[in-house]
Amino acid sequence: MEYGILRRAATWVAAAMVSVGAYAAGAWKADVLGDGYLARTVDQGRDYSGPVVSTIVRQMAPDSVATGRGVLYIHGFNDYFFNARMGDEFAARGYDFYAVDLRKYGRSIRPGQRIFEARSLREYFPDIDSALVQMRRDGVRETVLMGHSTGGLIAAYYMAQTGNTQVDALVLNSPFLDWNLGWKERLVPLIDWWGGLFPTTEISQGESTAYSESLLKGEHGDWEYNTDWKLRRSPDVTAGWVRAISEAQHALRDGKADIGIPILLMYSDKSVDTPEWTPEHNAADGVLDVADIRRYGLMLGPDITCFRVYGGLHDLFLSNRRLLGALYPRVFSWLASSLPPLPPCR
Repeated sequence: MEYGILRRAATWVAAAMVSVGAYAAGAWKADVLGDGYLARTVDQGRDYSGPVVSTIVRQMAPDSVATGRGVLYIHGFNDYFFNARMGDEFAARGYDFYAVDLRKYGRSIRPGQRIFEARSLREYFPDIDSALVQMRRDGVRETVLMGHSTGGLIAAYYMAQTGNTQVDALVLNSPFLDWNLGWKERLVPLIDWWGGLFPTTEISQGESTAYSESLLKGEHGDWEYNTDWKLRRSPDVTAGWVRAISEAQHALRDGKADIGIPILLMYSDKSVDTPEWTPEHNAADGVLDVADIRRYGLMLGPDITCFRVYGGLHDLFLSNRRLLGALYPRVFSWLASSLPPLPPCR
């Protein structure tokens, strides 16, 4: 017990030290989402592309249902946080909701940067630490870390590498735990090696817009978002980015992860793999192989709950409205059974 308390205290101190310089950045301002959402930038210093920042977005739970619980959401590749329904659902259930736009994504893009670029997923750890420190400052005592796709890979990698004891549960929404490239997957080790030498080499991701068509209102979906921040076609990546993804994926396999907190592993019941949009794209994962998500997800730790979502999209929380009406209660039920008991009323 004493060791656990000391370890938790050490984690808080370390996170605070990592983020101590970040709080010279911007104050909270009204966010583009409106309706009570606030955002603030966090100075993360410089990297190989110049100055970088992350952006924290929050929606606080009403005082009448405040519980001291909070959620930190990490978006995927070619993405940013725009899902106000998600934030509102959590806030209505008494969770202070936070999301981070990682460096070079969404609200955090700065002029001259190559958007979405990374050479190691460890680059994002300070972005996560800064948000967790903010949550602790705001009074959050029990924390859920939640990630989608590449954000799910980053969240799992972060927990496996840091063991941050501030985080009490991990929710993974179609995490990017393996490539889904068909025969081209055999080229990944070569590109990985090349990325160590020439990280800026561009690698095409194809021309398909089927996934964005399944999301965007006015095409075949229900959602509106900034297509300068979440592009209709997934952009070219770099060999350095491929190397970063592969490094993280392999670090989570064969017992190397050993994430000790409860994990909710979520994925659709099927995948679809055609470059042109079809109606099936609106009821399946159009990006990853759901069998791979389950296979590698089960390697992450000893306490894993699998949740197959029938008819779910790649981002399960962007599925059709009827499905979401059933999805959120299931997630909240799992959280209620997995988080530490709430403290008694005082």
